[in-house]
Amino acid sequence: MTQDMRVIEIAQSGGPEVLTSAQRDIPAPKAGEVVIRVAYAGVNRPDALQRAGLYNPPPGASDLPGLEASGEVSAVGEGVSEWKVGDQVCALLPGGGYAEYVATPAAHCLPIPDGMSMDQAACLPETFFTVWSNVFQRGGLQAGERFLIHGGSSGIGTTAIQLARHFGARVFVTAGSAEKCAACVELGAERAINYREEDYVDVLRAEGGANLILDMVGGDYLPRNVKGLADDGRLVQIAFLQGPKVELNFAQVMMRRLTITGSTLRPQSDLAKARIAAELREKVWPLLSAGQIKPVMDSEFALDAASQAHARMESSGHIGKIVLKVS
Repeated sequence: MTQDMRVIEIAQSGGPEVLTSAQRDIPAPKAGEVVIRVAYAGVNRPDALQRAGLYNPPPGASDLPGLEASGEVSAVGEGVSEWKVGDQVCALLPGGGYAEYVATPAAHCLPIPDGMSMDQAACLPETFFTVWSNVFQRGGLQAGERFLIHGGSSGIGTTAIQLARHFGARVFVTAGSAEKCAACVELGAERAINYREEDYVDVLRAEGGANLILDMVGGDYLPRNVKGLADDGRLVQIAFLQGPKVELNFAQVMMRRLTITGSTLRPQSDLAKARIAAELREKVWPLLSAGQIKPVMDSEFALDAASQAHARMESSGHIGKIVLKVS
């Protein structure tokens, strides 16, 4: 194995053009870690935020972007018994996915589902960890509940639609075009609301309100989400594309017994992420292996074309996930 690898660095904070090719040393695994020879890396909104200087890596994490990958285990650290060199895995990463090799805690790796290709597998970790932890663990979604997903055609959205539908929820989504709305309905959404043409609050109130809302928009969506919730409803916030600051009348929260919560995945402890991985392996990976749920892929770019992949993502024209082919 050579001692250096191709990577994509963030030369400086800015637009997609600041992503540049470089060479770095191949990482060595620490205790409890594996090193993966990356086949494909997923592209996610946090990568773009990091590139723009708005989302710093946690202490000790790689400064390279990339929070998920698929590939083959090339080295194992001390104390790792569940994986061996040659195993094919997909993994949640603390960073560093835009590279030919990446180190990550062994407990954050999952096997490639039966019959799934490496490019598809690279689409799984970031979105499935995020959806499972926020919709089911934190949001407590139950069968029969009305569930609204903002950004239904995103990687998070297409994953949440399928999982929520499988576990018996009534799924509503917002999206910005007829094409995106149609894709969401095909995946299992009961109703797709084109936010350019309809007010999702009116639609949900006519149904009795949402029991759970998953939001990544923020801004003026926050008070509207409160209006769109049923009594005792829950709002889970996972991002703020329109900003985190807004004026909100908390009297409604109190009078209607609403719950507002949220989380980000990357800063959570290794143990918390390992627990999410264990639940996914038990409850969701069999569905992927059986073909009952599958990742929705938008496009693939070469590693050296990472700037084009970011431009595609930030255009908001994509449906599903974008990946980088690394090797």
